[in-house]
Amino acid sequence: MKIFLSFVLLITFCVSLVSQEKPNVIYILADDLGYGDLSIYGQKKLKTPNIDRIGTEGLKFTDHYSGNTVCSPSRAVLMTGLHSGHCFVRGNIPNEEIELDPKWTVLPEVFKTAGYATGAYGKWGLGQTNIPGNKDPLAHGFDEFVGWKSQSIAHTYYPSTYVHNGKEIPIKKGTYVHDIIMNKAFDFIQKNAKDKKPFFCYIPTAVPHAAMHAPKHLHEKWRKVYPQFDNKIGKYGAKGEYCPDVQNPIAGYAGMMENFDNQIGAMLDMLKELGIDDNTIIMFTSDNGAHKEGGHDPKFWNSTGGLKGYKRVMHEGGIRTPMLVRWPKHIKAGRTSDHISGFQDILPTVADLVGQKRPVGLDGISFVSELKGETQKKHKYLYFEFTKGKEQKIHSQAVRMGKWKVYKLAKKKIQLYDLEKDLYEEKDLAKKYPEVVKEFEKIIKEAHTPLAK
Repeated sequence: MKIFLSFVLLITFCVSLVSQEKPNVIYILADDLGYGDLSIYGQKKLKTPNIDRIGTEGLKFTDHYSGNTVCSPSRAVLMTGLHSGHCFVRGNIPNEEIELDPKWTVLPEVFKTAGYATGAYGKWGLGQTNIPGNKDPLAHGFDEFVGWKSQSIAHTYYPSTYVHNGKEIPIKKGTYVHDIIMNKAFDFIQKNAKDKKPFFCYIPTAVPHAAMHAPKHLHEKWRKVYPQFDNKIGKYGAKGEYCPDVQNPIAGYAGMMENFDNQIGAMLDMLKELGIDDNTIIMFTSDNGAHKEGGHDPKFWNSTGGLKGYKRVMHEGGIRTPMLVRWPKHIKAGRTSDHISGFQDILPTVADLVGQKRPVGLDGISFVSELKGETQKKHKYLYFEFTKGKEQKIHSQAVRMGKWKVYKLAKKKIQLYDLEKDLYEEKDLAKKYPEVVKEFEKIIKEAHTPLAK
């Protein structure tokens, strides 16, 4: 009997030890944040010291790519591990047309299988969150969802309701919903840390997308910095929602970013206070390139860092995004990586981190080796496909392979760029290197799978 009890105690201890060793993961997905919008990537007109800490205390990627050049298809790539030539949605289509197939193993389900608590806080972008069924994040591995009702409502930070686990919660007029959502994410982290439960906290914030809404005190602060823009009005609202116009959207953007950066600082402090800092991985990136909506002026802010193109365009400014990863004691602080990676890599990376088998048929490659500074397997290429309309007709395609990048508009000839010599895609080399173009034509044909009708 004593031997049996000792054995049980040993097993219990080992299970507890394994549970404690599983890293917590916080994945923060900004919305329409450009490659040059963070000071760690060269932003000069405002500082993001707390977001920057994720990179200065961890790893900064220079060649990371979103799943697509707009919101919903980019998030679909993130969830499925499939690039946009294989993914089920390749452009922004109405919420009622989007839902994840329950047969797929998606990102949060990998964590659930590994025994994690899972929570999502912000903009889902893959269906209306108050509709039961496959559109609901809770149907795909999340224990909790708090955020916007739909993608269109997420254009404002002053909606009339937010959704908590499928139910709409009324909001007092004038309440800044982003802060409610972030506080719920903090509650999730604190609860699971105290329960010693490993967790996956997904924060797909709407910042800095659409309406340039900021907390009033920060908006007023930045109006004093940039009073010359007080004559500008930023308009962006969703039908039926309270969405005030923004006087001086330049100031609104700066105030929004300062508020968000402060919250990331509070999160980093909280992880240390909870004693889970060393065992928590934080990833920070953006769903696509910089936008021009709600009065936002990406030229004033140099939001693309000089890269060509914006959101909805397959040039580098539309798909190359910031990517910072922090994991104390595992990632050497202050490193920079030029490893070419994309959203499809997150699912296989996570599977490796939490000790789960990778789902079959993924396009992504785990970059755990890159995080640890070891020899890293590389992609043959990254493929991108952007469609428009309910029919999802191809609008543009792009491929990144080593130093080469191709960009192709529908029914137009391929443009070829050498990113090592021409990062800003100014010189089309297609006529000079026809043999390279032929290789890319084969890749585009190989990577594109027609969508099921």
